[in-house]
Amino acid sequence: MKQYYIFLAAALILSACKQKTEKKEEVQETPTPDFVVAFGSCNMSQEPNLFWDDILAQQPDVWIWGGDIVYADTDDVERLKAIYAMQDTVSGYAALKKEVPIIGTWDDHDFGVNDGGADFTIKAESQQMFLDFMDVPADSERRNQEGVYASHEYEVPAGKVKIIVLDTRYFRSELIKNEDNKRRYQPTMDSTATILGATQWQWLENELNQSDADFNLIMSSIQVLSGEHGFETWGNFPLEVKKLENVIVQSGAKGVVLLSGDRHISEFSKTDIDGLSYPLVDFTSSGLTHSYSSFSGEPNQHRVGEVVSDKSYGIINLYIKGKEAEFKMMGDNGEVLQELKQGY
Repeated sequence: MKQYYIFLAAALILSACKQKTEKKEEVQETPTPDFVVAFGSCNMSQEPNLFWDDILAQQPDVWIWGGDIVYADTDDVERLKAIYAMQDTVSGYAALKKEVPIIGTWDDHDFGVNDGGADFTIKAESQQMFLDFMDVPADSERRNQEGVYASHEYEVPAGKVKIIVLDTRYFRSELIKNEDNKRRYQPTMDSTATILGATQWQWLENELNQSDADFNLIMSSIQVLSGEHGFETWGNFPLEVKKLENVIVQSGAKGVVLLSGDRHISEFSKTDIDGLSYPLVDFTSSGLTHSYSSFSGEPNQHRVGEVVSDKSYGIINLYIKGKEAEFKMMGDNGEVLQELKQGY
């Protein structure tokens, strides 16, 4: 009888341990995101790109080009067209195009001139080459507007995601060079200086004011919140930064997130804005085929975490029901280089 009770006690202990293990495993299950965004910038078709298969494996709902799709730096339209065509011959990218919608914007090197803006002489012709590459139909309204800005809406069972793609090149005012060489450019307080231009600003306000999306992602090729380094950034136009903040707040749009590229580094920036019920995040992802590997540091009062100077791409997992976004800087073979979670 004593042996029976010992056996019974042991069985109860094993059963309890098994139940605890099962409960623990249930807690560790990773929830499935409602919508997955992949994006990146700074890409050379002639350089090895190890990420396209990894990006496809993430099963994104959309891929966003953040600019510098190619490095053309030319005012020769035929040369620009040929360089874009080279990107379409990259087998990994071609495989992604077959499975995933492709949207995005340009930056200076695919626009046609380093740090270029409104005074670039062939910007209208360059726009058509960009739209050709992005497979925008010939009868699209985007063919007739000035600038490559656009908005895209995606509906899933859990809700709606809106992606607003800005053009920070076509209308951008001249940058002011810094004389002391400590910074490449210095900020201007000229009230007439602009990044987006009057028409695009009005368009952006309307897009946010009328949005009923659960998340609103804004793709800016250049960084918005990191404005102290002296290279290209919205920070060179402080009045434009303030205007963007005001537009976001006054619109009441839900879940606004900023995306950017350009810098050949990746980082998270975050700030609180009066009137906004959640922090504003700027997720910079750059670059896909080459990066600032010798990066030694620069100021950014809004930085969260550390700068990643390895080649990378960005993944954003949106949990619409849970009102949460998961931002990931991704390396080769699914390696997570850094991540940030933010509730909305």
